[in-house]
Amino acid sequence: MPVSGPGKFSQRTDRQPIAQLNNAGYGEQKAYKQLQQDAPMASAPGVPGASPDLSQLFSGAAANIIPMGAESGQPGIPVTNGANAGPGVGMDAMGLPNPDQQTAAQQAAYLPAYEFMANKPGSSTAARNLVRRMKASQ
Repeated sequence: MPVSGPGKFSQRTDRQPIAQLNNAGYGEQKAYKQLQQDAPMASAPGVPGASPDLSQLFSGAAANIIPMGAESGQPGIPVTNGANAGPGVGMDAMGLPNPDQQTAAQQAAYLPAYEFMANKPGSSTAARNLVRRMKASQ
């Protein structure tokens, strides 16, 4: 559809002249004209059947934003929950063993590496507790 100009140059754009077919066969021009006249035109905003107003659709979007320092809406669920969901190879592709799914022999094989990481400065309490738990289970 053509775009209306500003101010005194504005024109109605909801009415378009009926197009003509070039080299139309017998009766084709009349059928083409009738198709154009029968086609529904867009209605004005606020009128039933009109296209939705985007400001109405997204007026409550700000209410769904969660601030950065807000408490979790799902306490007790780790942030990695669902990391293996969806397509792809998942967390196993990283090649890191999951200590919770290892046998005692497998844990013993990785214990020196875990111990090395736990003894590094700045290592987390969770890493040290993991090593303690692995040593206790041997």
